[in-house]
Amino acid sequence: MNLRIDGKNALVTGTAFQRGVGRAIALTLADEGVNVICVDINGDGAERVANEVRSKGVKSMAITVDQGYYVQVCEAVKKAIESFGTIDILVNNAALTTNLSLGYQMDVAKWQRDIDVNLSGPYFWIREVFPCMMKQKWGRIINISSVTALMGSRSQVSYASSKGGLISMIKTIAMEGGKYGITANAICPGAIGTDPMLTLPDEILERHKKRAAIRRLAKPEEIADLVTFLASDRAAFITGEFIVIDGGQQLYIW
Repeated sequence: MNLRIDGKNALVTGTAFQRGVGRAIALTLADEGVNVICVDINGDGAERVANEVRSKGVKSMAITVDQGYYVQVCEAVKKAIESFGTIDILVNNAALTTNLSLGYQMDVAKWQRDIDVNLSGPYFWIREVFPCMMKQKWGRIINISSVTALMGSRSQVSYASSKGGLISMIKTIAMEGGKYGITANAICPGAIGTDPMLTLPDEILERHKKRAAIRRLAKPEEIADLVTFLASDRAAFITGEFIVIDGGQQLYIW
């Protein structure tokens, strides 16, 4: 299928993990001829993925950013546009997932850090790239949310809350962007076989697998395929939606 996005420029956050969704998204977009700006707080990891992207015959650059800080996002977008001319596709993938605590016991500073990175960060990126997309009358904004936004998750109140906010955010941005040819959507994955997940004890991994009707973790590439479709002209009439890709996790089959 020709997705007709070759030559577009994408900015993808959270690209550093070797077995990560951000890396998979960057490489899958590159396979479709998209130039990719690889963003992460881990600059070395982002540069490694940028090198992989360039090996596919498209342009790439890495930018080190802590997206919890608005000034850093502004500087990164300015640098990206100076180098690439436009940002056509924005994928908000980066997030913190390690703050585990019962809601009434959660450290307030850790709560605020999660909200800054997981919710404010994506808004900062959207705020800064939106004018560019308006000017060119074309844009794709994709937030990587989570099935926890819909189901909740014990000991992850900050994560679930921030991921829920990404869905509401995208619905509003879709309303504001439609007349400019900008679509905005969210993806809600279940458990994915990424570096952080695969370091968990075997018994916890098996529990996650059994929560899905098809009894396995998602592959990062499966999330990337959906992102790439939403970034394309094939999905031009899809906007303001959240799409669940969880292998049937919400069916509560154990």
